[in-house]
Amino acid sequence: MSDAKTTPPKEVPTTPAPGTPPPAPEKSKRPRLLQLLATVCLLAALAWGSWYGFYGRWQASTDNAYVHGDIVQITPQFEGTVVSINADDGKLVHAGDTLVSFDPSDSQLALDRAASNLANVVRKVRGLYSATSGSKAEMAVRQATLDKARADYQRRRALAGSGAISHEELAHASNAFLEAQSALEAIRQQYQINLSLVDNTELASHPEIQAAITALRVAFLERSRATLLAPVTGYIAKRQVQLGQRVQSGEPLMAVVPLDNIWIEANFTETQLRDIRIGQPVSISTDLYGHAVRYAGQVQRLGIGTGAAFALLPAQNATGNWIKIVQRVPVRISLTQPEQLVRHPLRIGLSMQVNVDLHDRSGALLAPRPQKPSLTTDVYQDRLQQAESLIEKIVQANIGAADGGADE
Repeated sequence: MSDAKTTPPKEVPTTPAPGTPPPAPEKSKRPRLLQLLATVCLLAALAWGSWYGFYGRWQASTDNAYVHGDIVQITPQFEGTVVSINADDGKLVHAGDTLVSFDPSDSQLALDRAASNLANVVRKVRGLYSATSGSKAEMAVRQATLDKARADYQRRRALAGSGAISHEELAHASNAFLEAQSALEAIRQQYQINLSLVDNTELASHPEIQAAITALRVAFLERSRATLLAPVTGYIAKRQVQLGQRVQSGEPLMAVVPLDNIWIEANFTETQLRDIRIGQPVSISTDLYGHAVRYAGQVQRLGIGTGAAFALLPAQNATGNWIKIVQRVPVRISLTQPEQLVRHPLRIGLSMQVNVDLHDRSGALLAPRPQKPSLTTDVYQDRLQQAESLIEKIVQANIGAADGGADE
């Protein structure tokens, strides 16, 4: 067997026959791709222009929006020791429910002292009216005594001229007349003093009784404040108080958040704010439920300043390296369908996506003057009513058979 290497035969180039045309060059695909790309760009531009003309320019959207709501702080009005806690984080409480109770010993003693003082003052003022009536009656007796002493003196003076009585007897009659005059003047001054203490007043409206009633109201309120009530219906958050804790006046113990009275605060840029007006409808979605759940809202009012203007440390732009930054203005959006919150409740601080419909631009830029408070409570009104019932009971128990007025 031979080890010699065999070499392949060389290809002999063929030359076209004379008179035959050369083959056509292969066509490039680049012009077709460029044409296709231009068509796609043109269609995209037309689609974007159609979207912007029919929809985009009538919408203002942002995802820089968050859920806000009232956070009602529960704080005591005096120093006390906690003896009962009836609420915890996440618990639903209704307006008027007891949240925290304090040791009532000190406030109860103060209330008892005020009640005793009112009873004592009522009896004292009754004595003033009785003293006035007694002084008036005593003055009438003194007047009768004076009239009798005057008549006796005049009769004896006439008899003394004829010598029927002695001068000594006339002197006694004169002294009795002068004593009766002095006694009448003394009782008249005492009557004026007593009358000045009760004149133009009734027993219930006497200044001393009114002062005692005011002191009792204050003590009653202090006693009632030993129990902290929920001012609104909502859910408990940030509970910090513990059983047996000694708390100070104004110390935050917990908060009540009414989730049925929440709103959205969306931060729009300056250019977006140009066409936003109060009253425009808003479509809202949240990351919590996704875009399948949409809330209906309405622009309630526009912010008065940018977030940077009200910052704790506002930016100082009077420097050489100033850079313009687009500012954002908060816009408050209210939820117009409360039943949506029942099916899909929201929490404070959740991120939201808002989309404002700009078709109607006839609304105002500044909110009108409010006609009524946005949040009220009436859970504290019964406290003074209960105090008035206690006051009436004490006054009636100590008024006796007094006629309630000064005699003329």
